[in-house]
Amino acid sequence: MLHAQIAQRAFNTPLLVEPAKAIAFLAGLGPRITGRQLRLTGFDVAPADMTLAALPARAGILTNGLADQVQRNGQSPYALVDGVAMIEISGVLVHRGAWIGQSSGQTSYEGIAAQLAAAASDPLVRGIALEIDSFGGEVAGVFDLADAIRTARSSVPVWAFVAEHAFSAGYALASQADRIILPRTGAVGSIGVVVVHADLSGQLSDAGVTVTLIHSGAHKVDGNPYEPLPDPVRARIQGEIDGLRNLFAETVGAGRGRRLTAEAALATEAECYRGAEAVAAGLADEVSDPGSAFAAFTTLVNGRGSGRTTSPRRTAQSQPTKELNMKPDAATANDDPADEAGDQPAPAPAPETPVAPSAPSPAAPPEAAPTEAGDTTAAAAVSRARTEAAELATIAAQAAHLGLTIDLAEAVTKGVSPDALRASVLTQLAARSDAAAIVTVPPPKSAAPESPLVAAVKRANAVTKPA
Repeated sequence: MLHAQIAQRAFNTPLLVEPAKAIAFLAGLGPRITGRQLRLTGFDVAPADMTLAALPARAGILTNGLADQVQRNGQSPYALVDGVAMIEISGVLVHRGAWIGQSSGQTSYEGIAAQLAAAASDPLVRGIALEIDSFGGEVAGVFDLADAIRTARSSVPVWAFVAEHAFSAGYALASQADRIILPRTGAVGSIGVVVVHADLSGQLSDAGVTVTLIHSGAHKVDGNPYEPLPDPVRARIQGEIDGLRNLFAETVGAGRGRRLTAEAALATEAECYRGAEAVAAGLADEVSDPGSAFAAFTTLVNGRGSGRTTSPRRTAQSQPTKELNMKPDAATANDDPADEAGDQPAPAPAPETPVAPSAPSPAAPPEAAPTEAGDTTAAAAVSRARTEAAELATIAAQAAHLGLTIDLAEAVTKGVSPDALRASVLTQLAARSDAAAIVTVPPPKSAAPESPLVAAVKRANAVTKPA
């Protein structure tokens, strides 16, 4: 039986518990504790509750029975917070996991894919937040899931929030989001592949144990732990993981674009980057506390909408009480080609406002082109608008911390570029600093006669002052 400690407390022991609670416990957790389907007798159990006493459905690569079962039960495979689907990616990432979320420190790729597919088709979802805290996991399945994340962001904005770590497979998934945010102590990277070979031959020899491998096929037992690793086998394994590392880098490049190309990803040599260093190297977009970053994300998706025509909720949040007085030249400034300079592999944030580098800005074509090329171009335009809106939201949030209030909806509506908004914020901050630096000069002494009281005190002091 699985989870023996829980099982011995739940079965074959007297319990003082209300029967309905016992049924709910056994129906929901019983199959997971015992590892097999339960049949409840001696209780009046509703047919709908009996379906919960079955083993959890699996999220396979050919069928999606897991998400279908959850939705049939009137549940959601993810938490929905203010229109944002929360998908947790934590612990060891594994292929062919049995449940949709984390279990015993593991998260399955199929479970994440099931949640992602359900969120992308849910009309109530206006954004997807990937909450990532993982040191990586298995190669099998990770790149297909990365492709699915990249596809999902063409329908709704997808932001990755690094709880503390997004390494290796965890970063492969994070790199497919529109935007990556990490805290000051957060770390990302490790774009590499590793294979561990254990040579137990010396230990077995010392113990007087001889292992004989009888096999058919010259390479059937390549890499076995009972003999030293031959050089040809080592070279073949090295070639395999080099190929996988190239695929890893290409996947990162497909997700990050010019912010971190495949060549730049390879050039990191699987190094890990923390905080602002990750932003400067192009592996992340912003250093921020998760709460503020998530608030900016919900503001963005609720103020702008998801771009879907089927969404039943498209209301904007209440606007700030103050509006940013935009200068005419700043409000109407066109995007400069230099705007895309921040998309290079190693952008350094400006010291005044540590805002992440902006995303590529291709020209926006007609939204409904009949050809496949037109659809691709339209998708690129939508991605560009989404990325610029995200950067505007970040600038607005940072300006709020500095005591300035920006009407984000107005800035997006007027098509204000991130650089123009940033310049306006800096101008206001500079003006405020100049005002604070003004020294108040006291007025000149009046020519009026001195106060009689003050004159008397001065005379008294002069008389009592020793010679």
